[in-house]
Amino acid sequence: MKLSVVVPTLNESKTILKVLKVLDSHELIHEILVIDDGSTDNTPKILKAFKSKKKFTVLTHLSNLGKGAAVRWAFKKITGDFVIIQDADLEYNPKEYKKLIEKAGKNHVVYGSRIISSNPKAYLRTYLGNVLLTQFCNLLYGTQLTDSYTCYKLIPTKIAKSLDLSSNGFEIEAEITAQLAKKKILLLEVPISYKPRSYEKGKKIKAKDAIKGILTYVKLRFDSLQF
Repeated sequence: MKLSVVVPTLNESKTILKVLKVLDSHELIHEILVIDDGSTDNTPKILKAFKSKKKFTVLTHLSNLGKGAAVRWAFKKITGDFVIIQDADLEYNPKEYKKLIEKAGKNHVVYGSRIISSNPKAYLRTYLGNVLLTQFCNLLYGTQLTDSYTCYKLIPTKIAKSLDLSSNGFEIEAEITAQLAKKKILLLEVPISYKPRSYEKGKKIKAKDAIKGILTYVKLRFDSLQF
């Protein structure tokens, strides 16, 4: 299996070096695509050292366009058999890739669920927001997920490239799940570890992003209806 890893990053100078070193040493990874989404800290300087490395491709947005825009650009470039998104803050541990890969298949997607495992919760509202978003997704699409907004979705590249994605922000997670569900793609889950960081340490997703996620689920569920 050739695994492509997509790493969207914005002002992550405190963690990006550690993340990329971990990925560089990971035996299962075929390629690593890092998308600098308009960083204004030292992130671009750190990324320069990886541009010449064989596994790495560094893409740069001149301004901040959002996680979704970064993911969409990277999905066009991937060459591996499967793709997974890796946030640049190490809330998600790349050691967990093995769990997802063990369940991998050409015709289904494997989600890494933070809910199945007993993981620490930095903010109750963030945890509850994720649960509510997932239940809303299950209600609209008939899925049986516990964590629709997980970053870890192991997607066959053929399926990833078939998605007609347009989201620019964090709602890309909702759009990916909704489109997979509409395509009747089987969605499996495995438990993963998760170490959330605080907003003080740089966590970026906000309540408004949850609202955008809900609107994305609704829009895609009923986009074929004529009013």
